[in-house]
Formats: sequence, C-alpha cells, structure tokens
Amino acid sequence: MSDRFERLGTIGRRDYLRATGAAALGTAGLAGCIGRATGTLATSVTDQPADIGDFESLVVTIDGIWLGPEGGDGGEEDGDDEGDVDDGNETDSAGGNETDPGDGNETGSDDSDDESSDEDGPQGREYHEFDEPQEADLVQLQGEETQLIDERELTIGTYPYLQLDVSGTDATLADGGEATVELPGNAPLTFNQEFEIREESVTSFTADFAPVERGNGTYLLRPVPRGIEVSYEEDGSE
Repeated sequence: MSDRFERLGTIGRRDYLRATGAAALGTAGLAGCIGRATGTLATSVTDQPADIGDFESLVVTIDGIWLGPEGGDGGEEDGDDEGDVDDGNETDSAGGNETDPGDGNETGSDDSDDESSDEDGPQGREYHEFDEPQEADLVQLQGEETQLIDERELTIGTYPYLQLDVSGTDATLADGGEATVELPGNAPLTFNQEFEIREESVTSFTADFAPVERGNGTYLLRPVPRGIEVSYEEDGSE
C-alpha cells in the first residue's frame, strides 16, 4: 500500500513540475512579446532641382513604405560621389522588374522562410501601407521644403534602407504639355541610408528624389543619396 501511494506521489510531482514549467515558459514568452520597446518613424519627402524646372506640377502618389529587415545589411551606393542624382533601382534579370536589396533595391526572390511575402516582403523586409495614399507635388518641395507623409510607431532596431511605394505620377510641363514620369525598373524608390528606431524617440527620415529627363517627353524619378536626411529627437508626446 505504501509503495502505491509513493508511486502516485511521484507521478503527481512530475505532473506539477511539467505544468509549472510550461506556465513559466509561457509567461516568459509573453513578456518577450509585450516588453519590446518602441519608437516613432516620421517619413518625409523633398525634391532636388534636377529637371524639376520643366514642370508646372509633378504630383507623386505614395501608398506605403518598405523597411529593410531589422539588423540587415544596407546596400552599396550605385552612383559615383560626383553625381547629384543616383539610380538605385536598376532591374535584376532574375527577378523581373524587381531588384536586389543587397544593392539597395527590391528583391526578385524570397530566400527566407517567411510565409507572408506580401506583408513582410522578400528576405524579411516590412511593408507598411498608409491609411490613405499620400500625394506630394514635387514642384512645391524644392530646396528646404519637405512634406510629412507618414508617422508610425515601430519596434526599436536598426534598418538598412527605406523604400517608397509610389503607385502613380501626374505631371504637367511648364509649357502646358504632358510628360511621362516613370520609376527605374518600375520598382520602389530605394533610399540606402541606415537608420535607427530608438526607444521613446522620433526618427525623422527625409527621402530626397528628383525627376531626370530621358528624352522623348519621358522622365525618371531617381533617389538623391546625398540629399537623404536622418535626425533623432526625444518623443515629447507625454
């Protein structure tokens, strides 16, 4: 009889230890999820001169932003240091119109195990769609003028690049004619500037891009690497 009760006591202790261990792991996991600090990313756009003087208006519609994977490697600048405008969006033959973020551009293949390619994108990049598409007239954003297009709270971390999801352009030339304004490779505009999201701070990322004439009434929107600005300040919302 005593052996039987001893066996039951042993089984009871094992069950208890398994149950309390599982509960502890669950609590630790939950704390890890809700305990990660956050900061704010404020994204703005501006325009370098380039060929903007050809336009009476150049309205760009932006639907959202992609952020390079947290802790990932930033792409190398493709243009030389002498140029004012850089095309960081050349196409990749392996990926159709999309390009490789290793060069600061969108990837054409997914090497990760992420199942949500539409949301997180290839190789773990994050897509954040705006509540409403934002329109910016680049003619009005020359020099020191900027326009805030998005502000959102994100998990702290370091991101190697930012991409603008430009869904359309509406251009009118200064002489009243129309012009076709395209994106290089029809890919997002990529800005190869590493930035941080810091706890209880606001990171201001200003994406600088400009139209460059190609001829035959067509223009390309291109990033201006040297015009990108990133600044940090404490969040004074509280």
